[in-house]
Amino acid sequence: QVQLVESGGGLVQAGGSLRLSCAASGRAFSRYAMGWFRQDPGKEREFVATITRSGINTYYADSVKGRFTISRDNAKNTVYLQMNSLKPEDTAVYYCAAGPMSITTPRSYDYWGQGTQVTVSS
Repeated sequence: QVQLVESGGGLVQAGGSLRLSCAASGRAFSRYAMGWFRQDPGKEREFVATITRSGINTYYADSVKGRFTISRDNAKNTVYLQMNSLKPEDTAVYYCAAGPMSITTPRSYDYWGQGTQVTVSS
């Protein structure tokens, strides 16, 4: 019953920045914890960042800590992932997800976006 629509992916040079957005259709957006995950060809989907329902608490994978920032605007039903100092190893399809708890396991999230491609060159 929750639809997630992502935008903001693209091609950037190493060291550049991108801001991903994920808009949710539900009126009860603030009742869901949100997460960002990514998946590269030949690898399993991996955790990137998560944020609690209120937006007070966040948690990041070690590989992106200090470079990525997750945030949410409950009035706009939107979650964001600001990505700075991008590296070639950040190249992947990025997915947003909604679920009852702000945790790191993909199977615990109930709804997923379609994914958006992020490619970091050089």
